[in-house]
Amino acid sequence: MNIVLLEPEMPANTGNIGRTCVATGSRLHLIEPLGFKINEKAVKRAGLDYWDSLDVTVYDCYQDFLEKNPEAVKKMYMATTKGPHVYTEVSYEPGAYIMFGKESAGIPEEILKDHPETAIRIPMLNEIRSLNLANSVAVVLYEALRQNSFSHMQLTGKPRSFEW
Repeated sequence: MNIVLLEPEMPANTGNIGRTCVATGSRLHLIEPLGFKINEKAVKRAGLDYWDSLDVTVYDCYQDFLEKNPEAVKKMYMATTKGPHVYTEVSYEPGAYIMFGKESAGIPEEILKDHPETAIRIPMLNEIRSLNLANSVAVVLYEALRQNSFSHMQLTGKPRSFEW
């Protein structure tokens, strides 16, 4: 899977998302401008020692991302509080791109209008503006992985002190 962050602002969120991407074998795409420097301690602290294992690419702008990932246009899901579809109602194909907007504003409506069938939302109460970005990524990414039978992922654990 591919996680796309459009202009993320908070290094801790991006670090946590990076760790989630490493844990799931997903690629992380960061679209500038970023609200931090990629080498900031806060990013690496949140990603802990996994940051060096992260498959991450940084793009100058949204157009640069599209030019370098032409297949994304047909496999793009837009996670937004404005989405008409619940994130569990769509089918995520292998290699899907799931985009999330910046923490303060989300994905711009000029981008959303081109994706009415794949604009998705996480249900929540009306009084809540949105979930934390890192939490939102984890919720939607794991649904996409579940729909693909968690291919290539370890499905069982092994206790140290006893056998299952």
